[in-house]
Amino acid sequence: MADLDDLREGTDYSAGAPVPAGFHLKGLAGQDWGMRARLSRVFDPRDGKTVMLAFDHGYFQGPTSGLERLDRSILPLVPQADALMCTRGALRTTIPAESGKGVVLRASGGPSVLKDLSDEQIAVSIDDAVRLDAAALAVQVFVGGEHETQSIKNLTTLVDQGQATGIPVLAVTAVGRDMVRDARYFRLSTRIAAELGAAFVKTYYVEEGFETITSACPVPIVIAGGKKVEEQEALRIAYRAMQEGAAGVDMGRNVFQSEHPAAMLSAVRGVVHDGMTDAEAFELFQTLAH
Repeated sequence: MADLDDLREGTDYSAGAPVPAGFHLKGLAGQDWGMRARLSRVFDPRDGKTVMLAFDHGYFQGPTSGLERLDRSILPLVPQADALMCTRGALRTTIPAESGKGVVLRASGGPSVLKDLSDEQIAVSIDDAVRLDAAALAVQVFVGGEHETQSIKNLTTLVDQGQATGIPVLAVTAVGRDMVRDARYFRLSTRIAAELGAAFVKTYYVEEGFETITSACPVPIVIAGGKKVEEQEALRIAYRAMQEGAAGVDMGRNVFQSEHPAAMLSAVRGVVHDGMTDAEAFELFQTLAH
């Protein structure tokens, strides 16, 4: 039995409003505790930003350049990433459980590069996502694509399942070959994803009007790295995106296909978390690469 001899009465009953707890991500303060805890494993609570390392490409491309051996190309980079975007197969076979990184689990799939990529289905059960301790689930949405409605249904199904289990959903705005990559299209696709329950959205940077995309989307936007470009150009895009309202960067090919992947990831972190300009980050890349 507890010792009651020195049981003290509480004394701090002062009036006044409680100290606000707040939350570091826009539009998500009203989510359940578990949802916010998982989002805090993706976005650094100190600044609300994230550097995600994407290496889920194999789910439709196979062993693409730079991802032939995940144990060689990806494992050395894991410590520098805030979160990892990957498939459950790569997670179970390659990523140590003690890495401590938030996992954004690819949850949609189906067609390969030989087929119409928009014809995706949900490819991971919510039970398996819970078993894998996923910090978030990623699903592609093909607004304007042939299978637009199916991809939106995939999103809403995962959102429902995620709300029930405390797992947020990342909507990835996929763009078909015949679609115009401009601010008007991305305002449409990102807003639809957010309105239907995505906790954060991954989209592409556009040179004109990107700030209108981030402003009109009520949840955080993370930019996709896209196709491989020169390191200086990738850092310029990352810098511009962060200056225009992005909450982070999800880079894959521009990191693991770089001649100096670790140096590139450090430079990206400099832009996202340390306030570096693209020129400063490129100088850091050059220093670390030699």
